[in-house]
Amino acid sequence: MPAVQHDTSLSTLVARIAAGELTPSDVIAGALDRLERMEPDIRAWVRIDRTGAIEAARQLDAVPSGGLLNGIPFGVKDIIDVHAVPTECGSPLRQGRVAKSDAPLITRLRRLGAIPLGKTVTTEFAYFAPGPTRNPHGLSHTPGGSSSGSAAAVAAGVVPLALGSQTAGSLTRPAAYCGVAGFVSAVGGPLDTTGFVGLSHSLDAVGLLTPTVADVRFAYLALTSAARFPDPLEPPERPKLAVWPGTELAEISGDMRAALTETVDDAVVNGAVLVDIDWPTLTPRLVEAHATVMGYEACRALAAEGNRPDQLSAPLNDLLTHGRKITARDYHRALSVAEQARAEMLELLTDVDAVLGPASPGAAPKGLTATGSPILSRPWQLLGLPALAVPGHRDGKGMPLGLQLIGHPDRLDRLFALGHTIEQAAHGRQ
Repeated sequence: MPAVQHDTSLSTLVARIAAGELTPSDVIAGALDRLERMEPDIRAWVRIDRTGAIEAARQLDAVPSGGLLNGIPFGVKDIIDVHAVPTECGSPLRQGRVAKSDAPLITRLRRLGAIPLGKTVTTEFAYFAPGPTRNPHGLSHTPGGSSSGSAAAVAAGVVPLALGSQTAGSLTRPAAYCGVAGFVSAVGGPLDTTGFVGLSHSLDAVGLLTPTVADVRFAYLALTSAARFPDPLEPPERPKLAVWPGTELAEISGDMRAALTETVDDAVVNGAVLVDIDWPTLTPRLVEAHATVMGYEACRALAAEGNRPDQLSAPLNDLLTHGRKITARDYHRALSVAEQARAEMLELLTDVDAVLGPASPGAAPKGLTATGSPILSRPWQLLGLPALAVPGHRDGKGMPLGLQLIGHPDRLDRLFALGHTIEQAAHGRQ
């Protein structure tokens, strides 16, 4: 099994380039070298733009001071448009469809000096049918879906930043399975999905994947507001946490339950205050509403593709068939459930710093024919809230276990600070 590398974080590379210790060309050469060594096993990439990346780096070498992400290579989930590159969505129906322009998110990254290295594997139309990617921590285990290639590329140390998306559990799950940090932006927030091939416009959200929480915070701030390298993260004082075990939705593994308990114990020792919530009365109805919204919108977003069932996987055909049976009345009822629950949760999150729970029922399952269950992300994605996948824990076999924090979209500094503290405590235990 290949050695998983975490020696070059996003923040470290940015600092070394800014200090003149590395040039953008050095960084791109290192990324391409790691890709050549890791890709035969990991299979995270659909295509690599070696020539374009090398030329972009050479141009940046001559710039005395570039943007905040100057010279940083990144991966792009293959549902996101990059100019003059095919956006194929893991489907034969989109083969050879070349994007005419960059998605706005790609444009923003280029302006910051970041360099797209290529397209990463996605499941078919960002749903369930897996691609060829394997988990860098165990090649016989799934990397999750649908942002599987992006998560694996970061976990393998090829790039310190990759773009993904989430409609159900498409980012938090692969982040958890691959042992990296992941951030799902609030639906309708400052990072929008223009230039993405969508599945459900009410649920689709931009996702970022990096080696650490500090890195994903840096990437998010660079994309949204920061004009300089951000200040270090400090542990929050007496945070309030609503602990969510997730047991009303899924069978949670013993290792995951232990990881959550350890995290809560560490938090309480350091002054955290716990808030009780009656989860069984809340999350099951949110999961049900999520399935209704997703099915109704997906069959319309992929109406043309739905006319070619012979070219679609069985899971996607099932989703589209289910969506066609959902009435407009049921769809709008589900949207109303989401609207009311979002208002209630936002009120809670003005007082509580975050919901803390498992990002998946356990470690990445063995086998490559399925991508694992997204159910623990569905309630929060319905509400359109920001989610942070926090790495650091391991199960008894050494496979990564990821927790998730759900926060208020206007209190992200608190969310990132909590995530960083939890990550550091988990690594300390390991």
